[in-house]
Amino acid sequence: MTTALNYIGGEWVKGAGARDSLNPADGSVLGTYEPGTRALADQAAALARETFETTGWASSPRLRAAVLFEFADRLEAAKEEIADLVVAENGKLRREALGETMGAISEIRYYAGLARTVLGRTLETMPGNFSMMNREAAGVAAIIVPWNAPVTLLARSLAPALAAGCTTVIKPAPQTPLIHARIMRCLAECPSLPKGVVNSVNEQGSEVGEALVASSDIDVISFTGSSATGKRIMAGAAPTLKRLSLELGGKAPATVFADADLDQAVRELTGGSLVMAGQICVAAARFLVEKSVAKEFTDRIKAAFSAVKVGPGGDAQSQMGSLIDIGNRDRVSRLIEQAGDEGELVLKGGVPDGALSKGAFLTPTLFTIDDVASPLVQEELFGPIVSIETFESEAEAARKANATEYGLAASVFTRDLNRAMRMSRAVRAGTVWLNCHGRLFAEGETGGYRQSGLGRLHGVEGLNDFLETKHVYLEAGAI
Repeated sequence: MTTALNYIGGEWVKGAGARDSLNPADGSVLGTYEPGTRALADQAAALARETFETTGWASSPRLRAAVLFEFADRLEAAKEEIADLVVAENGKLRREALGETMGAISEIRYYAGLARTVLGRTLETMPGNFSMMNREAAGVAAIIVPWNAPVTLLARSLAPALAAGCTTVIKPAPQTPLIHARIMRCLAECPSLPKGVVNSVNEQGSEVGEALVASSDIDVISFTGSSATGKRIMAGAAPTLKRLSLELGGKAPATVFADADLDQAVRELTGGSLVMAGQICVAAARFLVEKSVAKEFTDRIKAAFSAVKVGPGGDAQSQMGSLIDIGNRDRVSRLIEQAGDEGELVLKGGVPDGALSKGAFLTPTLFTIDDVASPLVQEELFGPIVSIETFESEAEAARKANATEYGLAASVFTRDLNRAMRMSRAVRAGTVWLNCHGRLFAEGETGGYRQSGLGRLHGVEGLNDFLETKHVYLEAGAI
């Protein structure tokens, strides 16, 4: 049975005793992991600090690029094994798991290319007076990874951090330690990676995360997770004024106008809302539908949701996998009952019969609701449960789309290009997809407005949170 250890200074380190890692589809034990401790977190942070300050890592862009290419190659060689682990430990469909793994490989190779093109600028403010604006690594980055996409969401923070020249300490999610340990094995096999550049400390509760947030050895926190946890991290980081890169909660509205191609909208939004069983912060969580086509759209999306086959991620016939654990299954089940009380259930999901009842499975739920102030509309539900709301004008559509505290992602469905562009400007979200939902790739920045976070990940701007700008001034003749 596999045991996931901590990785510090190039060595595998035991922690606070073995804990089981479970398969959410059937509750079976997949392996064990050794949670870290505050002392191990402090040790890893201190080592990352020493490595940053005493080695040439931060000033060696070609070395950093080489390490990232080696990492991507080793991930690719292990992609089938990693995808199988994602299916087993996370509950995703096999195609989702492999897609996530390939996305991480693409991300790492993208930042390997950028590692050699971190550019500053030079200007002459007066004759003979030169200002050089250099871009330098920010220092030690702590990367706190969520369970819902443990491969991709690690890569999209770790790759730019390493490309920028930071050293790192990673805290993986306790629900997916075996996946993370396999990825760390790929890193450990990279011949060019100096010891101490990448460190990882497992977590069981919050002890390790709190230690990293408070540590004076950490300069940057990169966190993906809930807005509530993001706020706690922000407060905990305040005494040391850490830089924060936060991708937080979402409540993505999908706005469907009467002139939209409804076949396309239903196809896109079925996948866009039920991918990863709805456990992704950019999932379509609210369907805002123009009143004149609301009944037709509702009938079509109900039929599409009803046809989704829920089952184990390894079953080729499955179209939606399990939730991450029984606790979250039961939490969403309670939300379904609440939706029946506050709105009207169009399609009532629940725990499937038979063998699937032993796992964290739920069938999809659709409900209509008029009260925008309801917690069901305002809060991130993080499961296969979606609300349907109506509007009668473009202004009302924009107002309802912006009616929550979130602003991570949104989509708009219309054949009118002018309307599409107006809505993309009016909706306060970091990403707005037009006539599709859920397109993510390494080259395109993502991030949140309002309480969906700070900073950007992916793309060239993904480097910014891991870089400082230093002004070096020279007067000709002074040297």
